[in-house]
Amino acid sequence: METKLQVRDLRVSFRTTNGKVQAVRGISFDLAKGETLAIVGESGSGKSVTSKAILGIQAANAITESGEIIYDGKDLLKITEEDFHKIRGDKISMIFQDPMSSLNPIVKIGRQLTEAMILKGKARQKESRRNFNSFLKNLDRRTGEAVPQRKERFSKMCRDFNSFEFRHVKLEGDYNDAHEAAVEAEEDIELLAFELEKKAAKDIPYRAKSIAELAKKSLHQYVVSSDRSEEIKSLGAAVRKAAGSVKKGGDAAAMIADLRRIQVILREALAKPAPDFFCIGYYEKFSGKPLPEGKSVEELNDSLRGYMEEHFLREFTADAREGVAYSGEKAYAGMEKAIPLLREKASVFQKETLVKSECAAVQKELAALAQDAIDPLALTKDSLSYTFGPSLKGEISRYFGSIGKNAKAVRVHDRQQRKFDRLVRRGKEPDWKVAEASVTDLGLVKANLAHLVERLADHYEELLDARNSRDYDAETAAAIGHLKDSATGVVAKVTKRIAKDRAIKLMEEVGIAEPRKRYNQYPFEFSGGMRQRIVIAIALAANPDILICDEPTTALDVTIQAQILEL
Repeated sequence: METKLQVRDLRVSFRTTNGKVQAVRGISFDLAKGETLAIVGESGSGKSVTSKAILGIQAANAITESGEIIYDGKDLLKITEEDFHKIRGDKISMIFQDPMSSLNPIVKIGRQLTEAMILKGKARQKESRRNFNSFLKNLDRRTGEAVPQRKERFSKMCRDFNSFEFRHVKLEGDYNDAHEAAVEAEEDIELLAFELEKKAAKDIPYRAKSIAELAKKSLHQYVVSSDRSEEIKSLGAAVRKAAGSVKKGGDAAAMIADLRRIQVILREALAKPAPDFFCIGYYEKFSGKPLPEGKSVEELNDSLRGYMEEHFLREFTADAREGVAYSGEKAYAGMEKAIPLLREKASVFQKETLVKSECAAVQKELAALAQDAIDPLALTKDSLSYTFGPSLKGEISRYFGSIGKNAKAVRVHDRQQRKFDRLVRRGKEPDWKVAEASVTDLGLVKANLAHLVERLADHYEELLDARNSRDYDAETAAAIGHLKDSATGVVAKVTKRIAKDRAIKLMEEVGIAEPRKRYNQYPFEFSGGMRQRIVIAIALAANPDILICDEPTTALDVTIQAQILEL
């Protein structure tokens, strides 16, 4: 099972006026995909400190003495705040005990629910483009190394892939815009028609204009087709004209009827299957022919998939398979080379006194070995290999940096102790205590260094033992799927309307009644339990890879606790 998160020997302390206090002492665990892990302990045992360390939101006086938190090829204890910003709230999200610590009291909850979705949506689009470019580049490079006689041919196919993907992205983006407009218009019609029937509608001309414009934007070859364009435009004009009369007290029956006619057209359009723009993009770019006419979307998809398979994908997949297999085997060769050297060099960090120049040279050598053992085409990153070099370098810097800091801390402690002793000798009773010297345990740092090296060697031996179980055919199919998904992610916009719809759905799922009404309320208008449900909805909004729950049901009654845990 794929491991999503690894915590290794995490030790966290806090600086206090009475010296250093240990909060977390050597906790380790793995979290697998699809798994729920419970951390149980009494109040003050370090549960929340561990959770906050994973998110990088520890208190200013916190000291991470040792350990690693590995996620997606990164050690979260060593990345920058800028890198953490891309992970926090998007890839890893957290629900806190106190809901008001997570809510802005002067901002409506609707905005708080949608703000992160919109911001993270834009970030994901950029990330998808980067993923596509880097993966295709690595695939091209590895395949060229695997089959040099076909290097130029495969490089051209990669350029073609990139070229028709731009066409795919453009086509799918236009379709998404029209489809979203149709969804918005259909929902707005349903609400406005209902309110008109109940004689409770407000802002009728504005809403009628908005519906007409959205319906017009939904005109697209695969949404509301051109043969309905005149009907959509004329109905939109009729609705806008009738809105003024209805606002002045006129009969709304004709306006409702026209709205329903538009709604029927939109519902028919939304029921259509989506075209395969990946295949359409290739066909339009390279066939030199117009799209086949007189076919249903299903028939068109089947036809174009066959065309693409015959003219491009079969050949591309066969060569790509060579690259994927070569990349995997090259990584295994790197592991075989690294294991004996890792075992040998571990002794450098077990000496009584470490030598800075020797440690730096060994770190550079071993980091290069770990880099050679990385498979850039593996969709699941080997986190230990990716983080080994920076982790080793960080611990070495910590060891030699702490030598001077320890000496200074001891001097400060001795000075305070002498002052305390003088006061006692004079018969005074100081109202303060001498804090213990805040020193780094150099023996622990050395143990961390040796452990990093030994653990990587053990890890490589485990991977080599499982070498024969790899299925390069399946990995090649997954690699091509990854490229398609990354391209689709480029056009996966999160608009304000999409974000609002998701937010209302989440509010319903966490048990908030009348979500459309309560969407525009402030946090103080909700009870404590309701506020906690809002916080849970915010945490779920980005569909995170990992969700950390710090006693999220504390403020909820028993029946709702079960509902939230199931959610």
